[in-house]
Order: sequence, then C-alpha cells, then structure tokens
Amino acid sequence: MASETESGTRRQGPATLRGRAVPQTTTDQRLLDSRGPSDWLHADPWRVLRIQAEFVEGFGLLAELPKAVSVFGSARIRPGSPEYDLAVEIGARLHRAGYAVITGGGPGIMEAANKGCDEDGGLSVGLGIELPFEQKLNDHIDVGLEFRYFFVRKTMFVKYSQAFIVLPGGFGTLDELFEAVTLVQTGKITRFPIVLVGREFWQPLVDWINGTLLTRGLVSTDDPRLLHLTDTPEEAVQIVVDAHAKAEQAIIEARAQAETAAEESS
Repeated sequence: MASETESGTRRQGPATLRGRAVPQTTTDQRLLDSRGPSDWLHADPWRVLRIQAEFVEGFGLLAELPKAVSVFGSARIRPGSPEYDLAVEIGARLHRAGYAVITGGGPGIMEAANKGCDEDGGLSVGLGIELPFEQKLNDHIDVGLEFRYFFVRKTMFVKYSQAFIVLPGGFGTLDELFEAVTLVQTGKITRFPIVLVGREFWQPLVDWINGTLLTRGLVSTDDPRLLHLTDTPEEAVQIVVDAHAKAEQAIIEARAQAETAAEESS
C-alpha cells in the first residue's frame, strides 16, 4: 500500500516518490475507480505483468511435453509446393523418431510440419504470435498458444525444443535461425542441432558465412559447423537423432569417468 513518510514524499511498494512524481491518487484508488481513461493498461508496469503471465502460461502448458523439435519456414509457402510436401514428410518422420513437433502455428511450412506430425499420430504444437496480418492457428495443432510478445515466444521455442529444422523462409525464419545459432555458439544451450533443409536456398548463406564472416575473423573456425545442410527429410531427421544419441553417449561416458575417479580417490 502507498504511504507518506514525510512531507512531499510517498512510499509506493518498493519505490520512493517525491515532489512532482507523487501521484494525486493511490494505487488502490486507481484500481477500484473504473471511470476515467484506460491509459494505464498500456503502461510499462502493467506490461510487465502481461509478460509474466505469458511466461507462466507457456511454462504451464508446455512443461510436460515430450522431447520435441521445432520446424521453421515461410508462412507463404502454399500446399502442393515441393517445400510444403517436404515439411509434411519431416513432421511425420519426427513423430516416428519419437519427437513432438513445434511450429509457429501458422500457415505454410508451419502448417505442413504440424500436418505431417498430426496425421501420423504425433503430438503437434503451435506457438502463434499476435500480428496485424497473421492468420489463426492452423487446424493440425493438438496444443496451441498465442503470444503477444516475440521474445516470450522465442523462449518457449528454445526451452522446449531439442533441435531446430529450418526450411526456406523470410525474416522471421532467419530471426529464429540466428537466435538459435547465437545461443549455441555462446554456450547458452547445448546438444542442440540446427538443420537447414534445401541446399539451393541455404547454400548462398552458408557460403557467405564461410567466405565473409569466417575469413574476416568475425566467427570462430568451428562456428559454421553448427549448421547442418541437407536436401532430404530422411537426413534432416537422422542428423537430429544422431546428434542426440552422440550427446547422450558423451553424458554416459562422463558419468562413468567421474564414478571411476571417485572410486580411485576413495
């Protein structure tokens, strides 16, 4: 509750306000008085609560997901195109490999990956975003959630995915791709394969990374190897499966070495 401790000074929760910063009404008054402008709905403190609510809702809904892979790509790809059919096959193969499929929940590549997983009997997840031109969540989603904030949505993709498979797309796809690459490069997330599907589309980007970024010393020698390039759904899914198997084996070996060292020191 807000309180005045000295003339012209008000304590308002953890904050101290003085002089012109002291509001003319208390927080309780503003909360209970339904009259007047609704500008407070758009103030930063209220946004913080909305952001918190989105995190809580996302964590609560997705916490019990099985291991999953996020599939990204353009919302503009139409059914019947080679890229769409490729995404359908990837979605189905991910389910057969034991993964749920997470997408941005929209049309195009997202719909295709959800469709492939859903029609094959898998768990299909869509994490939508509130945009003025975005369509509703597609019809092949078992678990769906729409976000106001891109950064909250990104957190959910990374937190609840064990890999990214990226098909041709525009700015949004590139944003998600480089977000993941940066997190892996900096060690914020580990055991996280990133697969680019479509050599004709992605090869110029990979060549630029190797030919410009690497030669100018703007990335490390191993950084371009974070990206795996393929043309087939079989290889795309197998790269993910093999990477996780290798990581699990490394964990088992590290535990065995630790146990051996502990026994020898005892």
